[in-house]
Amino acid sequence: MIAWLLRLIVIVLIVRTVWRFLGGVAQGLRSPTSAAGTRGPSPVALARDPICGTYVVPARALTIGRGDEIRYFCSERCRDRYRQGRQLAS
Repeated sequence: MIAWLLRLIVIVLIVRTVWRFLGGVAQGLRSPTSAAGTRGPSPVALARDPICGTYVVPARALTIGRGDEIRYFCSERCRDRYRQGRQLAS
């Protein structure tokens, strides 16, 4: 009796999981919007750190330069290495 009840519970859980999965796939195919009905966040342009190559969000990155010559860095370490390289080149 208990084994039969456990099998029934497992079958119900499997069917429910498959149903929710297929429902999510169908919803994703119907609309390019998110589940909440709104579009997701807009893409953010990233800048590449010239020392380590990490991509950073410009608004949160450390910077050097002005105007068109702004360099973006992921950390103080990379920024300091960049400064040292520029001083050696001068």
